[in-house]
Amino acid sequence: MPKLRIALAQVNSTVGDLAGNAQTIIEWTQRASARGADLVLFPEMMLTGYPVEDLALRDSFVDASIAAMQDTAARLAVEGLGDIAVVAGYLDRQWGLAPRTGQPASAALDAAALLHGGDVVVTTAKHHLPNYGVFDEYRYFVPGNRLPVFRLPCEEPGKEADVAIAICEDLWQDGGPVTVTRQAGAGLLVVPNASPYERGKDAERLELCVNRAAEAGATLAYVNMMGGQDELVFDGDSIIVTAGGELLARGPQFEEALIVADLDLPNADLNIQPGDAPADPRDGTLMTIHRVALPPPPADSLSHQGTGPVTEEPGRWPAGGSGGSSPRASTSRRPAGPRGVAPPDQQSQHIWPRLDPLAEVYAALVTSVRDYVVKNGFGSAILALSGGIDSALTATIAADAIGPQHVHVVLMPSRHSSEHSVSDAEELVKRQGVHARTVPIQPMVDAFQAELDLTGLAAENLQARVRGMILMGLSNAEGHLALTTGNKSELATGYSTLYGDSAGGFGPIKDVPKTLVWDLARWRNADAASQGETPPIPENSITKPPSAELSPGQLDSDSLPDYQVLDAILDDYVVKDLGVAGLVPGAGGPRGRDGGPGRVQAAPVPARAQDHPA
Repeated sequence: MPKLRIALAQVNSTVGDLAGNAQTIIEWTQRASARGADLVLFPEMMLTGYPVEDLALRDSFVDASIAAMQDTAARLAVEGLGDIAVVAGYLDRQWGLAPRTGQPASAALDAAALLHGGDVVVTTAKHHLPNYGVFDEYRYFVPGNRLPVFRLPCEEPGKEADVAIAICEDLWQDGGPVTVTRQAGAGLLVVPNASPYERGKDAERLELCVNRAAEAGATLAYVNMMGGQDELVFDGDSIIVTAGGELLARGPQFEEALIVADLDLPNADLNIQPGDAPADPRDGTLMTIHRVALPPPPADSLSHQGTGPVTEEPGRWPAGGSGGSSPRASTSRRPAGPRGVAPPDQQSQHIWPRLDPLAEVYAALVTSVRDYVVKNGFGSAILALSGGIDSALTATIAADAIGPQHVHVVLMPSRHSSEHSVSDAEELVKRQGVHARTVPIQPMVDAFQAELDLTGLAAENLQARVRGMILMGLSNAEGHLALTTGNKSELATGYSTLYGDSAGGFGPIKDVPKTLVWDLARWRNADAASQGETPPIPENSITKPPSAELSPGQLDSDSLPDYQVLDAILDDYVVKDLGVAGLVPGAGGPRGRDGGPGRVQAAPVPARAQDHPA
């Protein structure tokens, strides 16, 4: 039985950075080589980053991706890595496709390439294109119709394994490459992924991999991207399972890692020679099995040494809270792992423990902020700090993401600001060590009022807009990324001010319901206390009734239902797309159904629901 050493490179790539992503492929293949790997698997769209969106419609970018993959193959050989099989995602093109209405003009493919011996040996493309949720891939890609199966010689003479390649969504839909893998008799199915994080997805992902491995009749190696890209965040959580459902390896969540494991695979049928054969994917389409054979490794190739995963490999992103340099100048340092993460236990060296539900969400938020700052070339972030729970949590996430020395907060009290709001904000600054300044807004508000004489809601919103102007002015003058502090409950019901508290470049908690904001704040404080640290968020910011403080004695409950009720309604109405009649029982009346959907429909900007914190 052939023994194959595989390395899953669970890494972070950047959309559009072909040179940087290619260098990551080189560096992590070197690390895998040092561990004696025969095969290295990188995520979907590794070379281009994911999601490429409209870059896929540019012929020049598709051409650059193809050329960069060819160059990467050649560089691997120059670096002495040509004898290792490397599978990595990139953007390819379907040549000779006749133009037609509704088909992407670039004929782009969400592809993966097998690199070996200095060449791109074979390519494949995603067969099933997702067009739901955050995905819109029919707009950008044409589907693939070929399953490559490459024969990989193993260390023992005469032992070879057949390896098939599928891509991400090909696992999530029935039929297609998984079905054809069984027909091809491959012993291993490798699957590059860029699967965005959703709450609770880790259990669903493992179940999917177990079921598809059984369907394919093959060991399944699933590598997932890690990191944030604009409104998406990827959690890693790479997996290897046998055809019988045994979990062999599982990578960490929200952390780069090289997961190395030895696989016992069935010997390839040497009577089946390279070439093409038709296959029925049982999804109403036609596919081709395309077989190639790789040459045997040289006699002096490295033997396998060690079997454990790499847990201390340096990554590319800055460690939050360490050092004083700019985040964008620190990309050679490995990011600090998410809070609550432990290395694999000693009894199961290939399997990292799972994060608890709140630690998982918090890690997603920190990852998204860190990567948005770094990948967009910012050196720091700025936000308004009111003393309330939303801005307190946002400031804490930012400090954990890029370090408190790179976080600037602005206290902007008005005549309606309570004494405890100012003191709570000052206490957070003291606890976390972020940069702070105070800019009283009342003189500016009075100047506007002298000319406009606004009343009611317009006068309340004027205060928020003055604060937004101050924040954006400082962002523009000093080069900080402006973070907004609105949560999902407020944004869905229009309980925010256009050009006011909604002004900024990135909203860390825009997909976090208010009740979850409180839960995350309590969890973060408890996690700090458990490690002997000072809780970063003042207790009063968590326990006091929420208020925008734009009028005397104002509370959120004056115009919104209780957040426990509201968030349950919004989850049904916005996320699950239920109609009013199908909402949670007992939620009727002005503080129930009418207090939720009615506000969503009347919100000045339609809420775009997402199923992942970003």
